[in-house]
Amino acid sequence: MGFTFPRLFLAAGVTSIRTGGSIEPYTDLELKRLIDEGKMPGPKIHITSPFLEGVGAYIPQMHQLSGPDDARKTVEYWADEGVTSFKAYVHITRDELKATLAAAHARRLKVTGHLCSIGFREAAALGIDNIEHGLLEDSEFTPGKKPDECPPFPQRAAVLSQLDLKSAPVQDMIQDLVRHHVAITSTLALYETYAAYRPPLSRLARSLDLLAPGPLQDYQSFRRNVQQSPDTGNARLKMEMAFEREFVKAGGLLLAGLDPNGGGGLLAGFGDQREVELLVEAGFTPIQAIHIATANGAQFLGESKLGTIAAGKIADLVVVEGNPASQIEDIEKVKLVFKDGVGYNPVKLIESVKGAVGLH
Repeated sequence: MGFTFPRLFLAAGVTSIRTGGSIEPYTDLELKRLIDEGKMPGPKIHITSPFLEGVGAYIPQMHQLSGPDDARKTVEYWADEGVTSFKAYVHITRDELKATLAAAHARRLKVTGHLCSIGFREAAALGIDNIEHGLLEDSEFTPGKKPDECPPFPQRAAVLSQLDLKSAPVQDMIQDLVRHHVAITSTLALYETYAAYRPPLSRLARSLDLLAPGPLQDYQSFRRNVQQSPDTGNARLKMEMAFEREFVKAGGLLLAGLDPNGGGGLLAGFGDQREVELLVEAGFTPIQAIHIATANGAQFLGESKLGTIAAGKIADLVVVEGNPASQIEDIEKVKLVFKDGVGYNPVKLIESVKGAVGLH
């Protein structure tokens, strides 16, 4: 969504993003250039590489790594092209991840991962910097899991649904992540889309109003299918919320993302706002949730002049009507957005993409 999503991010008050993997990396690089040169509106972009995937990629746009040397060459190529972080994907092997980490860290670049073939503790021991989505993607608790293999989702989901978050194995995993300084990216807004009757249609109205007719029908069909299936999504959402509380309580660095997917109903910017609201539902205070989505992200990205408001920092600010510290939903009432001290009208940005989201 190279035209609509940059505008929606900015309109929602999201002034800096890190992509979480890429299908069209040159599009991302060119969008960053155009935005940085002031030729189109959008947030500052930290670009992540194409997905570093092993054998078993589910779409043909993903290059399947042939081994550690291929992983190293891939990292070096995309680092030369200008990406600033790398994304390991579900079928990557331990040797490929090890080579990825060595090549990226040699350039002081970070590696995140949506993992399955590799468990969280294995990835932490290898030196990964960040893990996407949280507990629901960890395969290490699946009985009979083989090294470098991703167990089928139903098998993983059945085990995770029975996990006791207070049990020694889970607590040991959390402590291991914290000791190795591995951040977790929360994507509660994505998981919510797989829970029946969530989010409420009243909360989706502004998103659905922007979708092109075809994508709107696709999302409506997706939502009906979720509601007609056995409702395991709500239980998984609550499990992930509880895991993230445990992770933060143990001293872990929690980040906030959205993964604009969710069958088409989770849009850039709006999904980021919903993520913050769900962090509050998960048990964090509004101030803690906002801190996770701003200061923690800046800390992880090494952006010392962003993330908080203080003299001498970059003037990236969002002005809202109301008080999100007491009513977190007020975070949606964006009146004005400043990026690098320049003000943007969110209403005009949103109007400019009406009926176009899902097309381009």
